Amino acid sequence: MKIKLKEVISEFVVPMRDRPKFFGGTIPWCRIEDIDGKYLYGTKSNKFVSQEIISSMNLKVLPINSVLFTCSATIGIVAINKNELCTNQTFIGLVPSEKIDCEYLYYYLSLCRNRFKKIASITTIPYISRSLFEEFEIDICSIHIQKKISSTISSLDSKIELNNLINEQLEVMAKTLYDYWFIQFDFPNERGKPYKSSGGKMVWNEELKREVPEGWKVESIEECCSIIDCLHSKKSDLIFEDDQYYLLQLENIMDNGLLDLSNKYFVTKDEYKKWTTRIEVTENDILITNAGRVAATAQVPKGIKSGIGRNITAIRPTNINPTYLFLSFGGAELKRQIKSNTDSGAFFSSLNVKGIKKLLIIRPPTKIENAFEIIVRPIRNKRELNNVENQKLTELRDWLLPMLMNGQVKV
Repeated sequence: MKIKLKEVISEFVVPMRDRPKFFGGTIPWCRIEDIDGKYLYGTKSNKFVSQEIISSMNLKVLPINSVLFTCSATIGIVAINKNELCTNQTFIGLVPSEKIDCEYLYYYLSLCRNRFKKIASITTIPYISRSLFEEFEIDICSIHIQKKISSTISSLDSKIELNNLINEQLEVMAKTLYDYWFIQFDFPNERGKPYKSSGGKMVWNEELKREVPEGWKVESIEECCSIIDCLHSKKSDLIFEDDQYYLLQLENIMDNGLLDLSNKYFVTKDEYKKWTTRIEVTENDILITNAGRVAATAQVPKGIKSGIGRNITAIRPTNINPTYLFLSFGGAELKRQIKSNTDSGAFFSSLNVKGIKKLLIIRPPTKIENAFEIIVRPIRNKRELNNVENQKLTELRDWLLPMLMNGQVKV
């Protein structure tokens, strides 16, 4: 049945517009930047307010298991607080009564994000007032069914979160190993001991202006890779013709080096042929962004073939181990080179193909590079599989949630 929010919410907490002049205390002061997922535990900025400040400014403290909703500027970000906290005016806090489960409310409001955006768009500055929240209608069922629905969806979210945590740890493992072998040069020597720490011979490299292990070389990225620029044409119209015809965009390249394929930019077959005249990227190719988020990189996983859109360059390994190459882009040496080869314009910075081709790669003896690849390739494969699973779980969750909420599917 339909019911207005004010009938199931015991309190609507509208924060004060004034920001505390002094911080210090035990109650977290939270902003939109502090939300990173379903639950909000506290402040990343390490800002807290005291009981004295709360009393003097008449601030509102949100009780645990309230639902926060961003009601101005960025509309529709939702979270459940797991600690008592105060927020700035970006949020409105909804304290559920015994008639509604906080998890159910969280998922329902998440589902209504676009509805709230449409309501907010009628004002000059997007904003959802308390009165609009109070009169907003939602579908509701018995508290028992609410908990069943939220439990079902939460199980999917929990698995997604677990996969993300596993991937974070795997990423740290791979980067730490790369740093140990190729930045500190403490790869295992012939006796299995750390090379440099055990007195391995180091020689000066004039190109890098630093010492490297004896027998190692430095070569241009062009010597071990093909560098292929994107097509500099007008962006194609978004048209679905077949699920195999799509172009990767900047937003598909995640900060963790993986590809997010949940939102593909589909084009016609003819447009796809045009955009792939230079390259159709496939497994092991590295994508690097040229502008906007400069030098964000991702590696194409197994089973993917695609075109690339504007402001992306493809780097195809030819005679270098692909995982070693990819991890090199996250290493200190290539980061330094990328920074020096990035053009800083009046409006934005850019890393063009010319700058990419100037990059130098440290090449260890083949035996060492191969040994490293054997260790890190399974780590990379596991991260890619977890990422694919998460995208499928997300699709399932997003399909199932509205069906459960409107009663088309029952738990």
